[in-house]
Amino acid sequence: MTRAKICGITQIDDGLAAARNGADAIGLVFYPPSPRHVTLATAISIATAIPPFVTTVGLFVNPHANEVEAVLRGLRLDMLQFHGEETPAFCASFGVPWLKAVRVKPGVDLVQYAQDFREASGLLLDAFVAGTAGGTGQSFDWGLIPADLPMPVILSGGLDPANVQAAIEQVKPWAVDVSSGVEANKGIKDAAKIAAFMQGVRKGSNPKECN
Repeated sequence: MTRAKICGITQIDDGLAAARNGADAIGLVFYPPSPRHVTLATAISIATAIPPFVTTVGLFVNPHANEVEAVLRGLRLDMLQFHGEETPAFCASFGVPWLKAVRVKPGVDLVQYAQDFREASGLLLDAFVAGTAGGTGQSFDWGLIPADLPMPVILSGGLDPANVQAAIEQVKPWAVDVSSGVEANKGIKDAAKIAAFMQGVRKGSNPKECN
């Protein structure tokens, strides 16, 4: 079964909707320019409400070490996710499992990225859009992903209920990650879209069982 993360959770009800529909993880964005940014107090309230066995992931973009440490003092995150130009040593310095996001475009050497960030739990592949760190709702050419990447792939970028099944069938990622594709408005999720997205995940993971 392909795993799924619902990112950019900003309120408790959305986190619960993700969990109830079978999401494996939720993402909390600690990047102030993002419309999905949450304060530490809000993140704590969401994480406290989430039921067991749902992973909480904290997303950062080129943070100072003390910013990450301040969040970790207040909230025990299960995983960190870095979307900027962070070095492997920086990502690994907090003693928490982590993902490294890569904005994919022609010419990006994903095999080299996998080598450089080999201590990561996985590579999160997102669309390259100039001037933004992610959450654009745009997809990229999945054919740019090598079939032999030596680490788990989390596919992101422009996924929604309509295309996630096809994405899983083509790329066969370890997990998929969605934010804007299940929103009613920026930062506010739509429970029906979350349910439809998760149904697409299940169909893409087990096409014979769903026919």
